[in-house]
Amino acid sequence: MPRVDRTFFMEDAVTVARRLPGMEMVVKSGDRAGRYMITETEAYLGDGDRACHASKGRTARTEPMFLEGGHLYIYFVYGMHWMLNVVTGPADHPEAVLIRGVSHFPGPGRVTRCLGIDSSFNREDLTLSDRIWIEETGFSPELVAGPRVGIAYAGEPWVSKPWRFVIRNEKEK
Repeated sequence: MPRVDRTFFMEDAVTVARRLPGMEMVVKSGDRAGRYMITETEAYLGDGDRACHASKGRTARTEPMFLEGGHLYIYFVYGMHWMLNVVTGPADHPEAVLIRGVSHFPGPGRVTRCLGIDSSFNREDLTLSDRIWIEETGFSPELVAGPRVGIAYAGEPWVSKPWRFVIRNEKEK
């Protein structure tokens, strides 16, 4: 199937977060490539979204969020997990989509651990990379939208925004 191009990533984070489930993330290691259907995503809408890292401004950590859509933003949390985010929209407009689950690996920490994603992937361009990219599948799953996970610190209305998208059958597991 065709690799997703830059145009796809130039939409806002909510639009991209809704469209990614059902697509495949391809991760290449040596001469082998693993294919994983994206099953769960969350949108983070830049400096106005108090749950978004960029809401506190541009820092060395958040700098990748200010790149053009299609780049990766990878960060470390809880002293043990890498988080995989896809930057969306134009440069200098920080929005991103957290990949919360892929086939067989629910949970963002499991995603990165099982796919071998670490800080070396930070800033990687999904439209050009030879080791990670996203492909169309032609599959348009039914989604369940709900609030994002683990963002109580952001307060309302951000905690209640229905910006988490899960393939219906995956939510029932």
